[in-house]
Amino acid sequence: PAENLGFHQAQTTCWDHPKMTELYQALADLNNIKFSAYRTAMKLRRVQKALRLDLVAQSSLAEVFREQELQQGEHVMDVVEMIHGLTALYERLEEERSVLVNIPLCVDMCLNWLLNVYDSARNGKMRVLSFQMGLVSLCNADVQEKYKYLFRQVSGPGGLTDQRHLSLLLHEAIQIPRQLGEVAAFGGSNVEPSVRSCFRLAPGKPAIEVSHFLEWMSLEPQSMVWLPVLHRVTAAESTKHQAKCYICKQCPIKGFRYRSLKQFNVDICQTCFLTGRSTKGKKLHYPIMEYYTPTTSGEKMRDFAKTLKNKFRSKQYFTKHPQRGYLPVQSVLEAEASETPCSSPKLPHADTHSRIEHYASRYVNYPATHIQPLQQRLPCSHHSLTLYSSPRPDRSIDLTVL
Repeated sequence: PAENLGFHQAQTTCWDHPKMTELYQALADLNNIKFSAYRTAMKLRRVQKALRLDLVAQSSLAEVFREQELQQGEHVMDVVEMIHGLTALYERLEEERSVLVNIPLCVDMCLNWLLNVYDSARNGKMRVLSFQMGLVSLCNADVQEKYKYLFRQVSGPGGLTDQRHLSLLLHEAIQIPRQLGEVAAFGGSNVEPSVRSCFRLAPGKPAIEVSHFLEWMSLEPQSMVWLPVLHRVTAAESTKHQAKCYICKQCPIKGFRYRSLKQFNVDICQTCFLTGRSTKGKKLHYPIMEYYTPTTSGEKMRDFAKTLKNKFRSKQYFTKHPQRGYLPVQSVLEAEASETPCSSPKLPHADTHSRIEHYASRYVNYPATHIQPLQQRLPCSHHSLTLYSSPRPDRSIDLTVL
């Protein structure tokens, strides 16, 4: 079937479409982002746009899955089925959105990406659940609706999911950052600690309901945090803040805006903050608030009050009251025995990242029962810092840095 992919050249093995190669090369520009969740999310945002999946509604995806009879998650698809499903999807997009879509190119690119994530050895096979996870993760939908839809794909007739099926779901999800070489920052390929963490919300029960899964996801567990961060990245793209960056003097600040809750009138743009840029003599103090939509007058007053309180708090206070971060996972190499299916064949860079996982495991020992002090969290695979945050209903995020 390789001839049908449009990017297999005679006498050479070239798995990637030329446009996909260009895309991957462009992603290297984001490697200067010091925080793994944001680095991964911003790379996925570029992939999402290149594949035009940012225009695809989740309802359209569900309809295509139904029409193509792609609803049995553990059924194995071949390349022909994948091509038929993707062609139907992009034809529906062109019709529903009245946009001009280069359907052959989009099908090639999307198939290329899905194979890279879920079939790197090019056996021409992948589970329906893999196909669903890849497309639903990057489609245009509310993140809560994505959680609900994905949970339903591994639920039984009563709407319940046991540990084995939740493992399948989380295994498919973690392959996405794994393909980008970021898996160590999200707890590694072993999803069993995440499964146990989720099931603690239903103690003693053999299966969980969607409400338990949504509650767990609202905590932004480390293994899945890249997905809600992707949605914040998307929301921030069109946002302008009437503030001046303390470092580079950009005004207005575009995208994410970071405000110190320890210093008055200290705002940082996303480029300066995420890349760690600083100016001599201007040290940024934590805690920090992240905004991905314009601030309201009420939020400004709240932040002023918090900053005023923090001005009178000692260093000992912040040591004793660390800001909450993401729900952690246990050691990235924990547990030999697992119900999780075998990982996809490794990409050329996977050996390096497996070693990173091994080295990281020497320094981390996560109790999964509570949120760890910051200094005990898993180090980022390539950088010394990882960004952690707590979700807030008012579209702003309290931040701490590992």
